[in-house]
Amino acid sequence: MQQSVTLSGWTVPRVLSAVFGLGMIVASAMTIEHYFAANFPESIFEGSFCDISAFFNCDSSAFSNISAIAGVPLGYPGLLVGGLVMLGALFPSASFERSNKFIALINAVGVVTLLCYTVFFLGSLCLLCGGYYLSSLASFVLFWMYGVDRGQVGFIARFFRPSLKHLATYAVVLLVGAYGFSLFHDAKEDAQTGGVAGRIVDQFYSLPLVDNPSFISPFWTAQATESFTDAPIQIVDFADPLCPDCRFLADQLAILKEEFAGQMNVSFQFFPLEGVCNDVVEKDLHPGACEVSWMMAKAPDSETFLAMHDEVFANLRAARAPEWRVDFAQRYGVEGAAEDEEAKSLIQRMIQTGTEYAQTSEQFSHGIRSTPTMIINNRMVIGTLPIEQMRAIFQSLVADYEQGGGQRFIENWVGPGD
Repeated sequence: MQQSVTLSGWTVPRVLSAVFGLGMIVASAMTIEHYFAANFPESIFEGSFCDISAFFNCDSSAFSNISAIAGVPLGYPGLLVGGLVMLGALFPSASFERSNKFIALINAVGVVTLLCYTVFFLGSLCLLCGGYYLSSLASFVLFWMYGVDRGQVGFIARFFRPSLKHLATYAVVLLVGAYGFSLFHDAKEDAQTGGVAGRIVDQFYSLPLVDNPSFISPFWTAQATESFTDAPIQIVDFADPLCPDCRFLADQLAILKEEFAGQMNVSFQFFPLEGVCNDVVEKDLHPGACEVSWMMAKAPDSETFLAMHDEVFANLRAARAPEWRVDFAQRYGVEGAAEDEEAKSLIQRMIQTGTEYAQTSEQFSHGIRSTPTMIINNRMVIGTLPIEQMRAIFQSLVADYEQGGGQRFIENWVGPGD
């Protein structure tokens, strides 16, 4: 009998093939679930968090422009590939193995391309995607080493002999499923401005009232009034300048700042998640975040701060390198920030306001435990939300403000759908 992954009984290669196929299925299903949870949460309590570090960050992938094509998550084709590998191990045939060997090659090329894109362009790696990458490449190596036609001469003869029937079936299933995912995606997107948005607003108003921090950052990314509490929309943004999710929120707020011009005050409450300066939360995720915070605290005016803020977030991956930070400091004239006691004291004062909020997780002692965390008009929202949901909250706050003749809250407000 010719050498094969699946045709020689339940050998080690066949068992491994089934395991790798299952690994692809599980990893793909998890990436699909995370994509929809991150982009279309149905509750204000489901803000996306998958931030192990600045590099190992699934949210960067979920929010990227390649996370889905025409509403179809990239995890879906991977789910089908994993299913084919599993079926090939359970119901082996020479033609099925040839088809899977061909698909494994195409899949491996796609995996390497995506891996390079996420690492070198996005500057991050999703661990869920990483699980799929490992399973896919291991499956390809298995077909390379033990697959049917291994003895054939030439690359084409070894890998390009798939069954057209199998490929046609796979293409039909792929297209039908993709159409279904596209419809589901559109429905989820429409819901963000319909029932989900109304539910989010209701949930926002049901959150307990909290005080603003005792010290509000003097660095604002949006300013409508001199006094922070005079604007219809007041946001204290506990943020880490090297946090990918904070960059995502900053991009959203930049859009909403234009839509709600003259109605928003947004303070950038520095909360770098690095043990060098932050002893409020036991996380050491973003090396260099304290140094960048100290530099930004030395900004001589609001325009310089905003320029520094925008440049750091636009170069988040590069900002992790000490060499980039040296150049950054020189260009803005903020050298020596690490020895500037005034700047360090200012950042520390903001960090310590994180202790003023009641515990929101058994794992951490204080309410401010991750970034971004927003205090929106005295209500705490942990994590990120889709822009449609934030827009709905802001619209309700503006309407509340106008109807109340300057009052910041009407506690018996009835949200959409009630």
